[in-house]
Amino acid sequence: MQLLESPPISAPVSVTTTKMLPVYLQTAATNSATYALAKRILDVAVAAIMLLCLMPLFLVIGLIIKFTDGGPIFFKQRRVGLNGKVFDFYKFRSMVINAEALKAQLMEKNKHNNSITFKMNRDPRVTWIGRIIRKTSIDELPQFFNVLCGDMSLVGPRPAVVSEVEKYTSHERRRLGTLPGLTCIWQVSGRADLDFRQQVELDLRYIRERSFWLDVQLMFKTIPAVLSGKGAY
Repeated sequence: MQLLESPPISAPVSVTTTKMLPVYLQTAATNSATYALAKRILDVAVAAIMLLCLMPLFLVIGLIIKFTDGGPIFFKQRRVGLNGKVFDFYKFRSMVINAEALKAQLMEKNKHNNSITFKMNRDPRVTWIGRIIRKTSIDELPQFFNVLCGDMSLVGPRPAVVSEVEKYTSHERRRLGTLPGLTCIWQVSGRADLDFRQQVELDLRYIRERSFWLDVQLMFKTIPAVLSGKGAY
């Protein structure tokens, strides 16, 4: 399913909002077939190894979630990927079963003061186990399946939900110019503590200046970012 036409990514990108942020960028983009092949090989290798190693953890987390309220273990949602392709995105469920129905009641407490994305400190919809797996980013681990299937990459802009993308400007839609990622440049630069505009500018900067070496750097910088728990709600 295609939601949007392929977004232009060659136009200049403003970086004025990111000058004070700790970013890790190469001086030139690498968009060659060699880079694409190397990136895909890395994606498949890392995702396959991680899924094999994490199976015991998946089992434990799954049982805890199931016994907490009897609801589904995984949260499945339609997200928008490369060039507007819509795909099924997976996470461990960290919220109560009727979380989406309750969202409208909480919009006034949106930490991101915009009408596109929603983030909230101490979201009451999050379960006790949900707070733990969110703080440690364990809830994101099922996305290694998305990486293995080719809908996502290890590194790239985080995939947005369909309703958010429908509100994007043409500038913001340029985030769809590469595969979405399990981690991204703004996740090692503040995560959810950054506002939506800052996230967009960092994602567009990544698209312009991406390279295999930059991807590797961001993967390694994700580890301390996750361990610190900063910006994870």
